[in-house]
Amino acid sequence: MARTGKTQNAAPAAADNSLNALQAAYEANRRYAASDEELLHFYEQMVLIRRFEERAGQLYGLGLIGGFCHLYIGQEAVAVGIQSALKEGHDSVITGYRDHGHMLAYGIDPKVIMAELTGREAGISRGKGGSMHMFSTSHKFYGGHGIVGAQVSLGAGLAFAHQYNEDNGLCVAYFGDGAANQGQVYESFNMAALWNLPIIFVVENNQYAMGTAVNRSSAETHFHRRGAAFRIPGMDVNGMDVLEVRSAANVAVDYVRAGNGPVLMELNTYRYRGHSMSDPAKYRSREEVQDVRDHRDPIEAAKKDLLDRGIPEDKLKEIEKRIRTICTEAADFAENSPEPAMNELYTDVLVETY
Repeated sequence: MARTGKTQNAAPAAADNSLNALQAAYEANRRYAASDEELLHFYEQMVLIRRFEERAGQLYGLGLIGGFCHLYIGQEAVAVGIQSALKEGHDSVITGYRDHGHMLAYGIDPKVIMAELTGREAGISRGKGGSMHMFSTSHKFYGGHGIVGAQVSLGAGLAFAHQYNEDNGLCVAYFGDGAANQGQVYESFNMAALWNLPIIFVVENNQYAMGTAVNRSSAETHFHRRGAAFRIPGMDVNGMDVLEVRSAANVAVDYVRAGNGPVLMELNTYRYRGHSMSDPAKYRSREEVQDVRDHRDPIEAAKKDLLDRGIPEDKLKEIEKRIRTICTEAADFAENSPEPAMNELYTDVLVETY
């Protein structure tokens, strides 16, 4: 009996080690050794997302964007760090309704994104998706989903397609700390593990879900541990440092692309604005938000890294100026584009033509 007991105790220990192997690899090299050109590109992408979202907020306030609008301000390092490790246009990306930043990080034209936000014909979904439901199959970006957690199951399907087609592609499925409590998320974990699907599940833990702190809504607040029951290795990552995100993404992508099955990444990040533009965010203090801005802002951190490398501040100012021009042009393009014709109501309803 004693021998049996030792055997039973040894198995979980070995299992724990295998589930922590990716975390150990990330911890061994926490920050990606980006070249100056790479870091400048990451910085530029994050600034683009920040300024684009600020402009979208302005257009929402003017009534030019209808419905809900969820901004990505503060979380820029997550999308940029992860998607810079992917094969753009080959690997699939799917997310929830806070989706503008992910599209920009995947190289999609700001003009067609802003046109979609404002419901114009020139929008990437012809003005019919709006803020929450944007798609670009040519870029392998599959939304933009308004049902909380729905994208996780769809992401498993995209991963299955990569596996079925034997194209060596993978899917990144983003979801938030609030969606992490949805039952379909765990059904998808189980299926992905059973079928060894090439998928990276990414929890963007911005601490408040729709407006409730994680410690008030989740019994297990270490979301990267939630795949353990399905033998999915987890990674706990600082989502406010783009170089740490990229380093962790490299580990996860290499593991999945080698045919080892799914990975669960928890990206600890923070959103500066409310859940949506209609949320006053009274569940947290202004001092808390300002403290994150002052000490953990991903863009300011990247800027400091660049300055420490000897990159002239004037060059960073030029990037800022150019990005502001891009966002102004995107807003002008959207405002001056026509709305969809009435007959567009009947297109794109079914895949085939009848």
